[in-house]
Amino acid sequence: SLTFFCVIMLLITLILKNMNLFKFTFFIISTFISISIFASGNPFPAVNIKSLDGKQVNTTEYTSKGKVTIVSFWATWCTPCKRELDVLNELYGEWVDKYDIQLLAITIDDSRGLSKVPAMVQTKGWEFTVLADSKQELQQALNFQTIPQTFLLNEKGEIVYAHNGYNSGDEIELEKKIAALKGK
Repeated sequence: SLTFFCVIMLLITLILKNMNLFKFTFFIISTFISISIFASGNPFPAVNIKSLDGKQVNTTEYTSKGKVTIVSFWATWCTPCKRELDVLNELYGEWVDKYDIQLLAITIDDSRGLSKVPAMVQTKGWEFTVLADSKQELQQALNFQTIPQTFLLNEKGEIVYAHNGYNSGDEIELEKKIAALKGK
């Protein structure tokens, strides 16, 4: 619509004054991806995965609880993934109290790597739910290749934000998205 176009043009003008071309291009692409995901009401796939004790669970058991949900895909061999989850673990208790969220950390490790997960979770003291997509069926349903891959779901279980990779400070942007969803 014309209003949307005008808002975008205003943003572009403001941003160009404060950003170099690379940062601007990255900003525009990520913004449009986020807008398209948010606007589409894209439901999180209903796929069977496993708990760490080997029980089959369906993702809807978590995404239909009426809570804002962070879903972070990771693996034991992925250093940025573990850094992101360590930071999210530090914030998790506060975010649960402040926003009533849940966090699902879903490993894509194969069966050999999966055997290392319970000890790693215990050593790191991660307090959130850890699940396993060792056949990578959920990963395929979501159509992404690289990790860490983080999704934010609204209370209806719809994907409203997606982010790939991890850099220090990404959690600040994630919290802003959560706060906006919760009206805070």
